[in-house]
Amino acid sequence: MRLPNHARFLLPLGLLAIAALPGCTYSLVHDNPTPAANIVAHCQGSENIDDSSIAVFPIPAAAFVSPHTELHPIQPEDYLNRCGPATRLVNRDVTVDKTSCVPASVTEILTLGIWQWCPATISYTADVINPAIPPRVSSTTTESTVASSGWQSNR
Repeated sequence: MRLPNHARFLLPLGLLAIAALPGCTYSLVHDNPTPAANIVAHCQGSENIDDSSIAVFPIPAAAFVSPHTELHPIQPEDYLNRCGPATRLVNRDVTVDKTSCVPASVTEILTLGIWQWCPATISYTADVINPAIPPRVSSTTTESTVASSGWQSNR
């Protein structure tokens, strides 16, 4: 079976796009899950952001090989602070999804490599703990702690 000329071009391009899309999501912050007994709330959210970049040396055509710098740097603390103070957050996760940047990369071609528009989505989650609540301790541990401290009950 012979494929038309445009199918020979589009088939490898489509396979390349499918293979590249999973690499468009990355974590800025990811804590290993920690079971905490004093978790009082779970905070999560997502937001559309502008993750555009511009060439460090904005010379047309040469800008394709020039390093790029972000116009709006993403700071994970900006999003995690919405959940509370950093000392009260556990199980934090901040993920940036740049899947929409693939079709928007046409802007880089049109500007000869100088500017790339990148609409991204940032998702954040965290568990909020209450430091005033002490961690749960089993009753056997409490009894052994009281006995070893020398305190005795007058019953």
